[in-house]
Amino acid sequence: MLDLRLEVVGAENVPRSGGAVLVSNHVSYLDFIFAGWGALKAGNRKTRFMAKEEVFRHSISGPLMRGMKHIPVDRSDGQPAYEAAVSALKAGEIVGVFPEATISRSFTLKKFKTGAARMAADAGVPLLPMAVWGTQRLWTKGRPKNLTRRHTPVTIIIGEPIHLTPEDRPVMVTRRLRAAMTELLDRAQTTYPDSPSGPDDTWWKPAHLGGSAPTLEVAEAEDEKENAEKAARRAARAAEASQG
Repeated sequence: MLDLRLEVVGAENVPRSGGAVLVSNHVSYLDFIFAGWGALKAGNRKTRFMAKEEVFRHSISGPLMRGMKHIPVDRSDGQPAYEAAVSALKAGEIVGVFPEATISRSFTLKKFKTGAARMAADAGVPLLPMAVWGTQRLWTKGRPKNLTRRHTPVTIIIGEPIHLTPEDRPVMVTRRLRAAMTELLDRAQTTYPDSPSGPDDTWWKPAHLGGSAPTLEVAEAEDEKENAEKAARRAARAAEASQG
């Protein structure tokens, strides 16, 4: 209906069978759809994504996420989700992970958590690096959603699998993974088949490419402020509950 101009590059890198940890950058609330589409184009491989538990409690997204058998993550205790993901990987499924944990306001890569590398090592499966680009123009953090935007190009690039050895340390593997994804994201950004329509339409391009998106440093400061405000609200609600 929206005539999205989807381009999938590197679908041949998705294993046709067996488990793999699909690792994508995160610029939009819709990334799991398009990252999953990239794997689906390769031999109809479906991806189970790990997502924060709040998404599963939502009246609209919850039934969808549960129906698609994605994996809820309790951020106060992530071990059950980790074990479920490893079990799925050992059973031959593809599990999707966003190692930045939250959407990048700068549209560049944030710091990575090591969970993807640890899961791949524990399950004995490869890491599959991926970059998605263009999805932020539909719905991203701090911007009004525009789910009726037509003809938007979306680029999905899948890199070569990263195979681990028993001697590999998660921190070093994560560095290799981030370097591979940096290259994929740079490629997606510089070959993207569209440009801002005017001076008010540069928000979706990163600062280093001439866009008006915040730099990584500014974006991280905004994230810290938002996290502090959320923590304060949680503390206030807990205090009210204890008094009531």
